[in-house]
Parts: sequence; structure tokens; C-alpha cells
Amino acid sequence: MDAGKTAERLAALMAERVDHRFKGLPPDAAGLTLADLAAERRNLFTDGFTTPVLALSAERLRHNLDLMETYTTRHGLAFAPHGKTSMAPQLFHRQIEHGAWGITLAVPHQVRVARRFGVRRVFLANELVDPAALRWIAAELAADADFRFVCYVDSVRGVELMDEALGGTGRPVDVVVELAAGEGARTGARTEAECAAVADAVAATGSLRLVGVAGYEGEVPQADPERVRAWLRRLTTLAVDFDEAGRFAGLDEIVVSAGGSAWFDAVADVFAQLPRMSAPVLKLLRSGAYVSHDDGHYRRLTPFVRVPEEGALEPAFRLWTQVVSRPSPEQAFANAGKRDAAYDLDLPFALVVRRGGKERPATGVSVTALSDQHAWLRTTPEADVEVGDWLGMGLSHPCTSFDKWQLIPVAEADGTVVDYIRTFF
Repeated sequence: MDAGKTAERLAALMAERVDHRFKGLPPDAAGLTLADLAAERRNLFTDGFTTPVLALSAERLRHNLDLMETYTTRHGLAFAPHGKTSMAPQLFHRQIEHGAWGITLAVPHQVRVARRFGVRRVFLANELVDPAALRWIAAELAADADFRFVCYVDSVRGVELMDEALGGTGRPVDVVVELAAGEGARTGARTEAECAAVADAVAATGSLRLVGVAGYEGEVPQADPERVRAWLRRLTTLAVDFDEAGRFAGLDEIVVSAGGSAWFDAVADVFAQLPRMSAPVLKLLRSGAYVSHDDGHYRRLTPFVRVPEEGALEPAFRLWTQVVSRPSPEQAFANAGKRDAAYDLDLPFALVVRRGGKERPATGVSVTALSDQHAWLRTTPEADVEVGDWLGMGLSHPCTSFDKWQLIPVAEADGTVVDYIRTFF
């Protein structure tokens, strides 16, 4: 898709009109387009937004995009951030503008979203065996010479199903053999011998082309730096062995890919040790959670904790909710719950209280449970919380934060809303 068509479709997102579909938006904005509403630069706190409302920090979002662009460039890594985190085409294109090679995705629907909005390079971190989806991918490849698509294979049976669906015609679909992170881990061929058998099966088809190896180090059992690096060395050794066996003959580029959001420092270190191969190596990192970061899981696990000299990501999400009940000195309730906040890894974190236009730390306030539409708050004697206060919460796990919101305001530090991010889950 040409740049003009892509820009047109992204602009069309902002032509949507504000209505009942979008949580938290000002009721008096109904009928405005999102572009018109953004142009008004309303304040999140004083211009009609209703709670609960999830916002992204404009400054922190920009910082995180800049930081990972700098990091991957410094370490000689290509970058295909995992788009399933946000499923937001506007963010996909901001990531690409910040140097990303392409976007990683997980299932066919996500690829369709990316293609609708002009993403030209897609890495599918899954084995794709759905015949209808494979035929659609083949049609996309046939219609667009600039479209690059790479996906996992991890079984001979999967290769056979792919070849049967594709029919051996048109541009071959590029595949990488997935090496499992260990026994009992998630997907992937468990042994190097099984990987070789999958590669042989690919070579026997007319519809697939082997272009590299890949895996996900986040699934290494009992992961620690030593175990993760040991598995990454297995992955790079597999790539070298395949190359020496002539499995990558004729390629212009060999793909070696790994990298979630918890161990990309180890990926950078081990990938830097790859020897010269028969073709240039695309060292492809796939970390996705960095774009918003978080106040819990990834704040604890980010590699920047281990390598602080490289910089620091900043949590960009803030869920604004309102205290609607204060039944006792030890308890309060806010009007955001499981429908609004991620809770699969950690409960939300009470960070700030806002009253009368002033913010202060949410001292003595903690979230102890979530109902569908309520947060249960424990309040200690030093907590200063009243019905009507706005409570700003930090979240844990970006992937299950984005997916609860079709539309997310982007706000500057003073609350000025400058943009809206549309998601497609």
C-alpha cells in the first residue's frame, strides 16, 4: 500500500464521531469527530471526561519510543515490536517512524489490521495452519511486491498443512523454524534434530522458503540470566549449523529472531556474538510492552533495571477513577474494575489522589480486589480520601490494559488531551 493510502486510512480513524462506544469521553462531545475533539485540546480533568478513563502520557510515550530506537540502533538490532500489545495502528506507525523494521503479530486477524493500515513488514510469531488465512496471505503477497511476511514453523505436520493450503504457487511464504525454550515450555520444536526435520520438510515444498530461526526466551523454564543466555546460544548455534549445512543457500538475508520485554539485554549480548554467515543476518528483536511500559510486572522485569546506564522506560498508562463510596475509615470504593483495568499479573496500584485541581501521593491507599466495576480500596489512618476524589492508578501488563479500551486519550502532563489512540482487538 502506498504512503498516501496509508495516511488516508489513519486519518479516517480520527474522522470517527464521538458516541456511546467510547468510554470516558465527554458526553457533550457527542457528534464531534475525534479530530475535532483533539483540536479542542480539552483538559482530561476539567473539560467533561468521565471516570473511569484510561489515558496515555504524551511525554512518556514519546520517551519510550525514543529510548528503544536508540537502544536497538546502539546494539545493531532490527526491531519488530510485538503489535498484539496495543493493536493500535497509530502506534504501529509511530514505532515504524522510530526505526522499527516492521511489526510482530500473533494471529491472522492482527495481520489483517496491520495490512489495512499499510504495515509492509510483518513477523508472525506463530505457526499458521489456517487454510483461509494462508490463502489470504498468499493473495496479499501476490498483490504487493513490497509486502514482507515471515512466520514460524515448528512441526512437519504444520509444514504439510501450510503447503497443502498454499498449493505451491505464487511467491513462497517465508518461514523460520521455531526452537522451543525448553521442555514444558510453550510452542517450538523441542530438539535440534526436530528443528532439522522441520527444515527438511520446508525444503521439500514449493510454497515455503526457509529464511532463518527464531524463538521466545521468555518461556525458558526458571528463567535467569544464565539459563536465558544458554538458550539463546542454542538458537544462534542452530542458525550457524543450518547455514553451514546449506539450508540458507541463495538468501539475501538470514533471519535470527528472539526477544520479549524481559530479556532483550541478553538477546543483544548473544546476538552480538553471531559469527559471519553466508548472507547478512537480520537480528530481529520483538519486544512490545515497552511502548507503554507499566507500574508492575515490566517495571520489575525490564532489562533496564539490570543495565541502568542504558536508560529507563517510563510507565505511560494512568487509569483515572473516582471514589464513589467511603463506608468506613478502613475502606473505600472507586468506580473502575475488571472491565477497565488489567488484573492478570497484578492489581492496579493507587498512585495519586486529585482533589480541587491538586494532586498528591495516594498515601495509605491500596487496591485489594476488583469487582466488575469497582476497585476495593484499603485505607490506613494517614489516607486522605473522600467521595468524589479522582484516584490515579498505575497498571501492570500492557497487553491486558490496552485491550479493555477501544479509544485512549493521550494527555500531556497538565492534562491537555492532544490525541486519541484507536485499538482493534
